Amino acid sequence: MPHMRWNIALTAFAVLPLALQAADSPLVGRWDFTLSGPGGTRANWLGITQKGEATEIWFQPTGGHVHVVKDFTLKGAHLEFVAGAAANGRPATTWELDAKDGKLVGVQKTGDRSIPLTGVRAPELKRSEPKTWAKPEPLFDGKSLAGWEPIGDPTKSHWVVKDGLLVNEEHGANLKSTKSFTDFKLHFEVNCPDKANSGFYLRGRYELQLEYEVAGTEPPERSMGSIYGRVPPVKELKRMPGEWETFDVTFVGRTVTVTRNGVLTIDHKEIEGITGGAMDANEGEPGPFYIQGDHTGGLKFRNVTVAVPGK
Repeated sequence: MPHMRWNIALTAFAVLPLALQAADSPLVGRWDFTLSGPGGTRANWLGITQKGEATEIWFQPTGGHVHVVKDFTLKGAHLEFVAGAAANGRPATTWELDAKDGKLVGVQKTGDRSIPLTGVRAPELKRSEPKTWAKPEPLFDGKSLAGWEPIGDPTKSHWVVKDGLLVNEEHGANLKSTKSFTDFKLHFEVNCPDKANSGFYLRGRYELQLEYEVAGTEPPERSMGSIYGRVPPVKELKRMPGEWETFDVTFVGRTVTVTRNGVLTIDHKEIEGITGGAMDANEGEPGPFYIQGDHTGGLKFRNVTVAVPGK
């Protein structure tokens, strides 16, 4: 789970295909924003739909989950909205955007600080599932951290190998694979302690939620095995903190299928956009796997493998 929390209930976004949305208004559609600065790369997403006179806007901040924007001003091809409310002495963050040459360009303002913004249309990523898959290859050899590296300051990493397991001993750095992937079949086994919180990111942009927060505190779209804030499991399985569980994930284009402990919990569902914590918003590009380590420690992983489309 990303750092920020929001209390706005999730409803489904977007009813039109991307190509039809684009023909409605220069602002309508799904938009990817990758921001680079001294603090590193951050990612945001906007989803804008229009039904007659009504406009609906969904925003994915850098952290937290996608939520509906209630405070916005729309005039022709110009949009302004509050991206982050004022809190704890910090001024509100606002976005000002104009549709121009097929992009959304503008500025993010927080007090007297400004950051330029450029949004590009999110790719559709419509691909058929491969007829064959190559033999699964191990992503973790059970002996070392070969093929993995911490994100950011390595001195803050608490990822180790113990008894053949990949273990995050305590709150610290995230861990990413050194290889990147496009479409794949992922398998891993995880032992998630009670009150622990993590996530396994697909292409570094879409979080498969791993958590055992206090029972009843997380809605379905932010529960164990969800695509965080985007796609809830269709079946609620029993809680198994401290026990080994299996996940099998097939991801082709935007379409994800998840089987947890042998039960199909997400069946060929579209992931409409990035989730909080995404490494970037370059959705059309391959990306690494990454495992969240910056929330809590204690999670253990084993038998991590990936299969790519066959030739």
